[in-house]
Amino acid sequence: MKIKQTTPPRKDLLTLADTTQDEIHGWFDLARKLKKRQRAGKSHQLLAGKTLGMIFQKSSTRTRISFEVGMVQLGGHALFLSANDLQLGRGETVADTARVLSRYVDGIMARVYKHSDVETLARCATVPVINGLSDYSHPCQGLADYLTVLEHKGELEGLKLTYVGDGNNVAHSLLFGGAILGVSVTCVSPSGYQPLPAVVETASKAAKRTGAKIHITADINEGVAGADVIYTDVWASMGQEAEHAKRVEVFKTFQINAQMLSATGKKDTVVMHCLPAHRGEEISDEVMDGPRSIVLDQAENRMHIQKALLASLMV
Repeated sequence: MKIKQTTPPRKDLLTLADTTQDEIHGWFDLARKLKKRQRAGKSHQLLAGKTLGMIFQKSSTRTRISFEVGMVQLGGHALFLSANDLQLGRGETVADTARVLSRYVDGIMARVYKHSDVETLARCATVPVINGLSDYSHPCQGLADYLTVLEHKGELEGLKLTYVGDGNNVAHSLLFGGAILGVSVTCVSPSGYQPLPAVVETASKAAKRTGAKIHITADINEGVAGADVIYTDVWASMGQEAEHAKRVEVFKTFQINAQMLSATGKKDTVVMHCLPAHRGEEISDEVMDGPRSIVLDQAENRMHIQKALLASLMV
């Protein structure tokens, strides 16, 4: 199996704001091909002999397993490097870490707290760097999300996706990705917890080119009306545990449940969650396990889209 580059090769993926519609659809096409081959038991060892260094300041289930298994399926090897293994930014500088790892591995995936750390890694590394999550952006999740919507809806342009909850890194990636792909994105968040204004501004500019609409509101009924997709995430992300009780009180009316799903006015609205889920808080069991939930498909697609990214960047 050969990879056909339809656009100039990209070195890094730090945020979807830096990508193009052609690039994203190219990754979607490759991900679907690799997914089909994997399910058919056909070999697709596009990265035989290659090694991915995986830096984890934050622990993870889906990110570690999807990247690690994905590299194995591509014929390569993934090396797990915890914060304790590297002491990233605590002793040896991030820049030096990037330079040294570049002598050993063929690519770096980093799941970090500060977005500036992944930017420094990309600036100083001589191998591709993929943002596995930062406080600003979660591009791999956003790609998996829109791939999943494409599979279920058959198209992306003209759809409305409503994100309900904290305006965090996941919300930022949905805004960037939707604007580029022609998906109108509404973020429903209480005042003080909305996406960063700079993110909204960047997404709004991109949306003008595709005809998508970007809207930020605290009005739940307005936000979910007509939504083809409703999406949520935990109210308190990793590192915000001390704020959990306060956030539960602030967000208590923002739970995705049967009543909210009915408020869309559509019978084919699908429900998404990037996981892990705090059931009974941001989403009810009834909806999470219901017929309109595509949460597990979205979780699976993390691996398939990341394989496409790895194969494109590291080939």
